[in-house]
Amino acid sequence: MLDICLLGTGGMMPLPYRWLTSLMARYNGSSILIDCGEGTQIAMKEKGWSPKPIDVICFTHYHADHISGLPGMLLTMGNAERTEPLILIGPKGLERVVGALRVIAPELPFEIQYMEITEKEQSFQFDGYRIEAFRVNHNVVCYGYSIVIDRAGKFDVEKAKGLGIDMRYWNLLQKGQTIEADGRIFTPDMVLGAKRKGLKVTYCTDTRPTQSIQDNAKGADLFICEGMYGEPEKQQKAKEYKHMTFYEAAALAKAAGVPELWLTHFSPSLTRPEEYMQKVREIFPAAYAAKDGRTVELDFEKES
Repeated sequence: MLDICLLGTGGMMPLPYRWLTSLMARYNGSSILIDCGEGTQIAMKEKGWSPKPIDVICFTHYHADHISGLPGMLLTMGNAERTEPLILIGPKGLERVVGALRVIAPELPFEIQYMEITEKEQSFQFDGYRIEAFRVNHNVVCYGYSIVIDRAGKFDVEKAKGLGIDMRYWNLLQKGQTIEADGRIFTPDMVLGAKRKGLKVTYCTDTRPTQSIQDNAKGADLFICEGMYGEPEKQQKAKEYKHMTFYEAAALAKAAGVPELWLTHFSPSLTRPEEYMQKVREIFPAAYAAKDGRTVELDFEKES
């Protein structure tokens, strides 16, 4: 099961009823945070989730509304007696930017490991899941992310028995490992069926519509995309500042063939995003103007 919570849905500045954009995901004991704007810790507290088990923090880009909450988050993790390393992923300049922010959080009881994105598309593999970064189009270098959980084929017990594979190796083969034992080599494909559908969530913000977003959102179970402006008359402003309207996000969702779209990163002037959703749903019916704390539990497809 993959838990997704959109902690905050605001862009540019936090409001009393809307924190800055941040996404948290939890899977198999591991937690991932994408962006960490001002107010992220409060949003997390309101949700009842803890920052201590966060393994990875990804940054779309280095504008303040996406990273200014990091020093306080690091201090909170340190005060919780965290000792495990923390991985940070982001565009080039990551270590320099975080180093500058850490002037106010200089001493931590855990190591920070930096993974800078150097390509237009780059994948980072972790235990049980991977994070795929893809370049988007903002006025600074900016990336979208997909969290992907692959699912191997079903283990065939009868095949394993027929091949005389000792039961102590079954779990390792299920995890994709090749086993050499008793002068024989056993590979996962010998005992696993066809690959099954996994889980995927795609997230992007602060960008104009791009082909890279459409391509990377394909196959996603959930697409979370910026909708800076709902007002149709702000189309030109969206182009000028390299943001997106609700309608452009809906068109991307339709083109990518996703089952559900959450809009986020609303302009501070946009006090009632839901007022514009009727027109948005004419483009993409399964679109939602997300509110802070919107959560979903995604599970693997049940087998017949």
